Parts: sequence; structure tokens; C-alpha cells
Amino acid sequence: MCNYVFVLDANHKPLNPCRPVTARKLLTAGKAAVYRRYPFTIILKKQVEAEPKPMSLKIDPGSKMTGLAIVYGNQVVWSAEIEHRGSKIKSALDSRRAVRRSRRNRKCRYRKPRFNNRKRPEGWLAPSLQHRVATTMTWVLRLIKLTPIGSISQELVRFDTQKLQNPEISGIEYQQGELMGYEVREYLYQKWDRQCVYCGAHSVKLEIEHIVPKSKGGTNRVSNLTLACHRCNQAKGNLNAQDFLLGKPDVLKRILARAKQPLLDAAAVNSTRWKLYQSLKKTGLSVEVGTGGRTKYNRIKLGLPKSHWIDAACVGEVATLEIVTRQPLLIKAMGHGCRQVIQMDGIGFPRKGYKPKHPVKGWKTGDIVNVVAGKNAGLKGVRIKTVRAKGNFDLIGADQDSSNKVLSASRNYIQCVHRQDGYYYSFAK
Repeated sequence: MCNYVFVLDANHKPLNPCRPVTARKLLTAGKAAVYRRYPFTIILKKQVEAEPKPMSLKIDPGSKMTGLAIVYGNQVVWSAEIEHRGSKIKSALDSRRAVRRSRRNRKCRYRKPRFNNRKRPEGWLAPSLQHRVATTMTWVLRLIKLTPIGSISQELVRFDTQKLQNPEISGIEYQQGELMGYEVREYLYQKWDRQCVYCGAHSVKLEIEHIVPKSKGGTNRVSNLTLACHRCNQAKGNLNAQDFLLGKPDVLKRILARAKQPLLDAAAVNSTRWKLYQSLKKTGLSVEVGTGGRTKYNRIKLGLPKSHWIDAACVGEVATLEIVTRQPLLIKAMGHGCRQVIQMDGIGFPRKGYKPKHPVKGWKTGDIVNVVAGKNAGLKGVRIKTVRAKGNFDLIGADQDSSNKVLSASRNYIQCVHRQDGYYYSFAK
């Protein structure tokens, strides 16, 4: 079951999405044309007077992945998962900072530091965090133009580190209902990678376990909590982790080092959640918010598997839910290329012999193409990695590692299906 197809009328007014089979019939009959490949959108050749019914856009923001789902009534008709590139942005900034500082220490020509006379504006976020908000808002605004969105639901997830480390700090009344324990348990799932810390078992029922037992002075602080399977939990009993792992010093060292390690992904979500909420409010649509515990409760109640786009569909008040799509659009943020004019070597010196070349008319790095002829004929949906003036372009898939062999094809043998917009697209298998 694929995503529904977005539909525009002749005046670019968004209509309710249709099934893929309906879109295929309209295209075959010549009543519509392809407007956009990703996300797939068709445009009708006539104006439609009927008013479309409003739909709901639901968002599950995350540090590495953000889930999107469009719900029509109680049906999930379109879904997507956005892969952020915040870690790559931070790595690039760290590399640039290291090169600049190295040149200053070596008394070379450098740009003087400017952090002493800069004032950050109110609400400033680090570039790696601002990217998450900007990417999500880009897709929210795109979807508003392609489909009649009437409301937005956002998971306003929160990891309160004070309450997580000491749940009794100001009472636990909010945990006494049906959602009791969901927030702390979800925090531990993310922190310990959903596996038993003692034996590494996956896909088994995990229990919250105390590293230092309460009978020996242990507390309920999150730094003293971990996850263990039933067999390991029973075998450990009321022993300290040091005594239980007496013959496994490496495992003990890993557990103790990670027990007090901050959850970076949770910190990133905490930093961006209100910024995203304020940005969504500026769209003028009604914005509903829900907790992470409510999302998980809805998903378990409906018997749905764990996934970012399914979590998005379960945000807020959900009574029933029908999944009519099982193939979400996978969106990977790739950026818009490098604006650096002079390439540097490993220690910050300009590379000799490098001269910026004139762009090849009609082609850009990041264009998605199909190979229609030549030795690599049959490749579909591959991305142009390098545009060469001589006429042969390097092609690579977004899921391929940079060390893999890069394919080459002549510009005469490729057909563009989607122009570069900073993202790469694929579908879940």
C-alpha cells in the first residue's frame, strides 16, 4: 500500500489526495499531468469548484529522524520520515574551527576571531539544532501548499532531567493514571538502545533494574536505573553490578560510564521543541500538542509497530486509526553543496592547482536522474554526485557509503526526474 497522491487543480488549489490507481487513470486519460515527483503530485487540467475537506498533519519531532503523517478522518493516507543532518553540520563546524585555530597558533594568515563582539539574538539555537527546526518547517509549508491541511498536531515531548533523576522531587501525581511510568521507561529505552545491558538481548521484554539495589542504599535516580531481561534481572537479584559482573570488567566499565552519560538526543529535542511549536503557530493553523507518553499509549492500545511515522500518526487524541499506507517516503537532508571557493588540505593550506570551474548548464550536484542508456542503463532514482565539464557525471545513491565505487554516466544517457532541492528521496521496502 503506497502513499496517496497529492492533487492540485488548474489554479494550483490543493485538493484531497487520491489513491495511486485513480491518479494513474487521470494521467492515462490526459486529464492531469505530473506536477512534482517527490512527493508525487499531479495537477488537473481543469478548475474544481468543490471545497476539499480539511486534513490533519501530525509531527513526531526527533533528534535524528522526524516522522510526518497526514490523517484524513481516521485514515493515515500519507507518511514520511525525515533524516536530519545535524551531526554532519556540527562536524563541519568543528573542522572549520580547528583549521582556523591551527593557523592562528602557527602565526599564519587567518581571519581574526569575532566571538568577543557578537551578541546572540533571543531564541538563538546552534546551527545543528536550528537545522532540525528549519527542515521540519520546510516540509510543513510544502505540504500545506500541496494538500488542504486544517490542523497540526505536534508531539511536545519533554525529558525533565530533574524529575527523571528524582521522581519524588515534587510529587508523582501525574504518574498515577493510565500513563504511569511511560516517560521514565521511554527515557531508559532510548538511553540503553532497547537491549539488556548484561547479555545484550534484543526483542525481549525488558525490565527496569537498579544498578545498586535499593536494599543496599540504591536510589530511583535515572543514573542508577538500567534495563535488563527477566533472566538477568533474576540472576542479579540484590547484588551490586560490580559483584554480578565480577568476571566481565569490560561490560561493567561500559555500564558505569554510560549510566551518568547525558542523553544527547533528548537534550536536542528539549532545545528545539518550543522553537518548533512557535514556528508552527505562525502558519495560522490550529496546533494541538501531545506528550510522548500519550503517543506511546495510543500506539500500544492500537497494536501498531514502532516507527517514526506511526508515532506521528498517534500524536494527540486518537480513538481509532486505519493505516492505508505502508510505504512512507524516506527523506534525507543532503544540504545544498559547499560554497567554499578554495579547497583546503588537511592542515588548512589552499590546495595547489585548484581552480573553480564554470557550472554545467542545466545540471547541478544533487539532481536525481534515471540512466536510460549506456553500460549503467536501468538505474533509477540515483543522485548526481559530481558534475564534470567534460560530460561524464558521477552518480551515487544516498544510502551508499562514500568509499563505494561511484558509477559514471554521460549527460546524454541520463534523464532528470527531480531537480536538486537539498534532499534525497527513497521509499521504505
